[in-house]
Amino acid sequence: MARGRNSPVDVNDLSTWTKHKQQLCSECRANCCTMPVEVKVADLVRMGAITAFEAEEPLKSLAKKLKKEGVVEHFNFKNQIFTLVRFANNDCLYLDPISRRCVIYEKRPDTCRNHPLIGPRPGYCPYEKK
Repeated sequence: MARGRNSPVDVNDLSTWTKHKQQLCSECRANCCTMPVEVKVADLVRMGAITAFEAEEPLKSLAKKLKKEGVVEHFNFKNQIFTLVRFANNDCLYLDPISRRCVIYEKRPDTCRNHPLIGPRPGYCPYEKK
């Protein structure tokens, strides 16, 4: 189903997503930043959430610490993947609520770096004009 640029987008309904073009990002509401962000230890180090020294700690201890600090909301021990905290409106904790831009863009995790090439609908994004 094709949709116009001003049609509502539902992050959970992939049929409402738009074929990604780089120029869309500059005027987007950053709906991709409302989806769960899965990160690995290397991402956490790059993001500055932990030090390289802390990365050597047992992952369960690290997850507990990061949950307490409000950085991580979930840890999948089997896959060794952390999920970043989102606010009640589903915004990532690193998304500026006014500018709708990532405050750690240069240090962002691989999940964000690879979107939308990799994700629930490769090549498409939940674009919505600001």
